[in-house]
Amino acid sequence: MTENDEKFSFETLALRTGHARTLEQEHCEPLFMTSSFCFDSAEQAAKRFSGEEQGNVYSRFTNPTVKCFEERLAALEAGESCVATSSGMSAILSLVMSTLSHGDKIVASRSIFGTSVNLFEKVFPRFGIETVFVDMTDLAGWIRAMSPNTKMLFVETPSNPLTEIADIAALKTIAADHNALLVVDNCFCTPALQRPIKHGADIVIHSATKFLDGQGRCVGGAIVGPKVLLEEKITPFLRSAGTCLSPFNAWIFLKGLETLHIRMEKHSANATIVAKWLHKNPLVKKTYYPGLETHPQRNLCLSQQSASGGIVSFELEGRQEAWHVVDSLNLFSITANLGDSKSIITHPATTTHGRISPEKRKAMGVSEGMLRLSLGLEDSNDLIRDLDMAFQNV
Repeated sequence: MTENDEKFSFETLALRTGHARTLEQEHCEPLFMTSSFCFDSAEQAAKRFSGEEQGNVYSRFTNPTVKCFEERLAALEAGESCVATSSGMSAILSLVMSTLSHGDKIVASRSIFGTSVNLFEKVFPRFGIETVFVDMTDLAGWIRAMSPNTKMLFVETPSNPLTEIADIAALKTIAADHNALLVVDNCFCTPALQRPIKHGADIVIHSATKFLDGQGRCVGGAIVGPKVLLEEKITPFLRSAGTCLSPFNAWIFLKGLETLHIRMEKHSANATIVAKWLHKNPLVKKTYYPGLETHPQRNLCLSQQSASGGIVSFELEGRQEAWHVVDSLNLFSITANLGDSKSIITHPATTTHGRISPEKRKAMGVSEGMLRLSLGLEDSNDLIRDLDMAFQNV
């Protein structure tokens, strides 16, 4: 499948896009575990290295397995092109370092992954790139934060861990008015539930480590966006900086994409059931999930997403109560990952957002009593029984 991919459904694209069979006529996508590729002549080698002739050169920036993953994810996101990277964080790093310069500014949602905050706040300023953080749901705040030097808007929707929803189309209008790129981290939804480019995003960022893989096996990332931008700026950066995805990890992610649609449906179904149970529990101060009628951006979620996703957060009285629940669970794994087929519980204040100051965590809404659930593919009744048991004696 290389032409007219837009006529195929998401499920078909997830299974068929990007794979050009070799002479061996394999049915499964081949895994090219090689660091380099041979040339027919010195002249061909010279042309490949200069870019005069297309073809494989070196697996740091050209590998057929990685290319297959890139083409498939681009098709699923309705994007022109994709560059795969070694992690979700390296995707953000590669994007910013290849498209922005000293003196440029970023306006970002303050409700993003903790490590992303540290990257924007502590690393990029060393290169003269400053970031202003705003409330992701306050459009007037985004407008006030814009300046002549603002070159990028960055948002993660739904947010981590409060599951707030950003108005992508409205942010695109703000970005376009200032000739800035709108970048959307689509980690929580994946293209199975949300396609930000369809709503106006210029760039989509992924931590493929999460739902795209779906089984917690590999680390990787991706940048999806305009072909010219990726070819002229991001790929040259990756070629020189080496923020590349390994062929093996790309192959794992290809297998994950094949079942992404049906997995995301199950993650969302389980999350909806568990969120409703938590919402009714008297020990829970507040439940954060776009699938609940009480969610402040519920209507926006319905307009941008086909389902509410697999992440639910909730608040207990404090850290002692939260840690009691974490330590009392049997089915939920205690880890800082998400998007796994196995359900996961995380205490953000001391893990994913632990390197952020208490004052900034408070401004983000990440309290000591907050817990984040990544609902897996287990039976929802078993998950609720496990939670009910853990809530005893809180």
